[in-house]
Amino acid sequence: MAVSTILLILVILLLIGAVPAWPHSRSWGYGPSGILGVILLILIILLLMGRL
Repeated sequence: MAVSTILLILVILLLIGAVPAWPHSRSWGYGPSGILGVILLILIILLLMGRL
C-alpha cells in the first residue's frame, strides 16, 4: 500500500470520528476536530513541498 492511500484512509476515519453525533463524544468539545485540522495542515504542507 502506498503511503498516500494509508493517509487518505486515516483522514477519512478521523473525519468520521470527529463528528459529535454519538452521546459519548458530545462532551469532547473541539479536541478531535482540532487534531484533525493539524493533521490536514501537515498533509497540505507536505503536498505543497512535494514530499508526499
